[in-house]
Amino acid sequence: MTLLAHEMDAAVAEGWTAICALADLERERGRAALLGDVQVALFLTHAGRVHAVQNLDPYSGAHVISRGIVGTRQDVPTVASPMYKQVFDLRTGVCLETQGKEPRTLRVWPAAVADGIVYLRKGQP
Repeated sequence: MTLLAHEMDAAVAEGWTAICALADLERERGRAALLGDVQVALFLTHAGRVHAVQNLDPYSGAHVISRGIVGTRQDVPTVASPMYKQVFDLRTGVCLETQGKEPRTLRVWPAAVADGIVYLRKGQP
C-alpha cells in the first residue's frame, strides 16, 4: 500500500506508526524493528513491496525471522526461518513448509510507504 502525502496525517490518526525510512531496507534482506514493544521483521521484496511479520520464530522461540532467507514459492514472497528452515508466506504469515512439525503462523501487519517512510498499522491486522 502506498499512501499519498496528504493521506499521511489521516493514516497516523487511524493507527499507522512510522517505523523507518524505506532507504533503511535492503531488497530481499530482513530488518528487525520495534512496533511499541513488539519485535517485527521488515522485508522489502524485489517487486518493491514492504512486508511486516513477527520477528519471533514460532518454532524455536527466538527473535530471528528478520535474519531468514527471503525467496518465493511460485509468486508468493516467502521467508525461511534461519533456525529450523520452516518457510512462511510474507503476505499471510502461513507456514508453507513445516519441516514435519505442526503448522504455525507468523503474525502480520499491514505496511505502507509515504514520502519514503515505512508505516505499520498497530493493533490486529
